[in-house]
Amino acid sequence: MTSTAKRNLIAQWAFDTRPVLLRFHLWLEDVEVERAQAEPVSAHTFAPRGIARCLAMTSAATALGTRLFGDYGGGRGKDKSTVNQMKKAADAVSAYVMSEGLWHLTRTLPENHALMVSLGEGLMPKVGETPEMGANPMLGFGRVYARPELAKTVDRRVRRLLNETGHTFEQFHEWLKSRGITLWGAAVDTLENTSRFADGQPTGPMAVFHLFDSPLRLSRPYESYMGCLTVPTRVAEAAENASVLLDYRTPRKQVVEAIEAAYPGVRRENIHVWTLRGKSRVHRLGRLWDEWDKAGVHLVEDGWKAPSGLGVFTDSGTYAPTFLVGSWKDGTGATHVFLCDGYAATAEAMQAASLGDVLDVQSTMSLFSPTFELPVDVEARLMQLDPAAKDFAERLGTLIGGTPLEVGRVRAYAEAIRDAGASNMPLGKPVLRADDFLPEKNWSVLACMGYMCDDPYTGAPGVTRIADDTYRVTTRLAT
Repeated sequence: MTSTAKRNLIAQWAFDTRPVLLRFHLWLEDVEVERAQAEPVSAHTFAPRGIARCLAMTSAATALGTRLFGDYGGGRGKDKSTVNQMKKAADAVSAYVMSEGLWHLTRTLPENHALMVSLGEGLMPKVGETPEMGANPMLGFGRVYARPELAKTVDRRVRRLLNETGHTFEQFHEWLKSRGITLWGAAVDTLENTSRFADGQPTGPMAVFHLFDSPLRLSRPYESYMGCLTVPTRVAEAAENASVLLDYRTPRKQVVEAIEAAYPGVRRENIHVWTLRGKSRVHRLGRLWDEWDKAGVHLVEDGWKAPSGLGVFTDSGTYAPTFLVGSWKDGTGATHVFLCDGYAATAEAMQAASLGDVLDVQSTMSLFSPTFELPVDVEARLMQLDPAAKDFAERLGTLIGGTPLEVGRVRAYAEAIRDAGASNMPLGKPVLRADDFLPEKNWSVLACMGYMCDDPYTGAPGVTRIADDTYRVTTRLAT
């Protein structure tokens, strides 16, 4: 690239992203663009070029601001209560930066367009936290970003959706469409891998923002756990050719057979299966691990070197491994296949599943309860029960192990199923796909990541200081 072309590139990016740069008083010193295709992202996405670039800049600002002012590493060696508060403080910084960036960039949206957070961890305790730990400061359902008058209009409809009994998502969505209002939905995690951030780990933390060209079907704040299996599309096609239905409920022995059909000659020890690991997950994932062990594949462990040369981690971070799902050849020419299994929180599961067409992978999910105390195969069937059925307690007891359950526990599971239904989660299906979360058959997504620390799955570097008050930040757009 000539010096003139370089200056033009920087100038164009500075112009396109000026709402974000001006808000945070940032000076754009340089821009480096690497594309997986010849055309720019804006040639493939539904969002205008300026919006896509502003989202990239917002993710960069979120990554930089959180890394600098979120007390990175401040929780190392501290007690659990202190670490929890430090995590919430870091979450608050990331959420503030992301929200401010969205507020300013949406001022450049067309006058009839608005953006609403459909999936996020805000306005409720995170999964795994108890209510007394308090709501977290993340962005949550119903946060609207648009030009002021339109934002007020949409916000009134959101309040009605939340507070008026019997007012459905379908009525909410249809009213907006009848008024010519285009509402984009978002699934947000402004600080993924918060525990690793608080502990000062060199890999993992990132900001993740997925923008959809329609709102997600949810009608209130919701977060739970989801079982999720992500395989290369080539594997799913091989299973289909063998008349095998491959999804989250498929026995893993059959998944391995499909992998071998898709990649002839692949050795089972070169099939790498990533799941969350750790002693606390033995009861929940132990049966799943046993299935993979019996098949003779490699269950990825902490420190295993990805093709990037960086060691992966299995204590958290269910989103980023999706970008490694696929195959590659090592120095000897041997084929390796990587896939993801196990579970994730609702937002991360949906974000990963929505990347199917983008990354040429297939993701299937199964709804779990918010407590997630039981093995994954039991959880997947538990949430399919009807809490209004007279024999609900009996069926629940049979499913869990045949022993009678305490009344309080039965009520808790019934309430979890009702809460999922009230939130308009797609109940009644044993297996879910990203399509089940969106009202339109044809939908698009623009995924944006800002890397606070190095990412072992893509090799993307984290925030790097290159001079006094000058930092290099890597972001990724995928659509």
